[in-house]
Amino acid sequence: MKLGGRVALVTGAGRRVGRAIALALAAKEMRVAVHYHSSAEEAGETVRLARAAGAPDAWSVRADLRDAGACARLIDEVADRGNAFDVLVNSAAEMHRTPFDSVSSSEWDDIMALNLKSPFFCSQAAARRMGDGGVIVNIADLAALETWPEYIPHGISKAGVMQMTLALARKLAPKIRVNSVVPGAVLLPEHWTKEDADKLVRTTPLARLGAPEDVAHAVIYLLESDYVTGDAVIVDGGRHLR
Repeated sequence: MKLGGRVALVTGAGRRVGRAIALALAAKEMRVAVHYHSSAEEAGETVRLARAAGAPDAWSVRADLRDAGACARLIDEVADRGNAFDVLVNSAAEMHRTPFDSVSSSEWDDIMALNLKSPFFCSQAAARRMGDGGVIVNIADLAALETWPEYIPHGISKAGVMQMTLALARKLAPKIRVNSVVPGAVLLPEHWTKEDADKLVRTTPLARLGAPEDVAHAVIYLLESDYVTGDAVIVDGGRHLR
């Protein structure tokens, strides 16, 4: 896919990994819609940075993606504003400790709604608005491939994202390609300590943490690789090899 001038939506793009992806698309001169839910100020900064990076157009759009109807409205709003819809990057997610003995039904529902339900219904709506050559990229997580006892619902949700990627890649071919990126320790949860980070470094074959830009580079690769669908690009410094 030639990226310049194409319309892309990045969910959860106000900060962290979502912002890095939005800026990477902007540097390819794409028109970028920056989705946010509660991070309005951060989303505005992403828009400013995207324009400075080379996006011919960048704007912010608010939606609570835990609501399937809001997912559909978001896609329609972006497609109508852009007069096209070419790329969807499902990046919005939450990750926090959920000890097995104390996970509540509401916690479970919130995690699944944002991490798994929202990328499905955003993809469903996007497929209706994309023309031939559209691309969907889902941001999964190494928790889908490993066992993290303190993050069981999160891991289940991300394993679901990977299975959804495979199913949608088959369902939507040949019109739309669907792939996923599987980040490892590229950006730690904000509540993690230096000791947590040091342990990750010691147990990562490349002996360092990654960066959000590493995930963004993988997204660009998947957008530009016209003969790749149903794939999962693991960006984890080799942790999955342990």
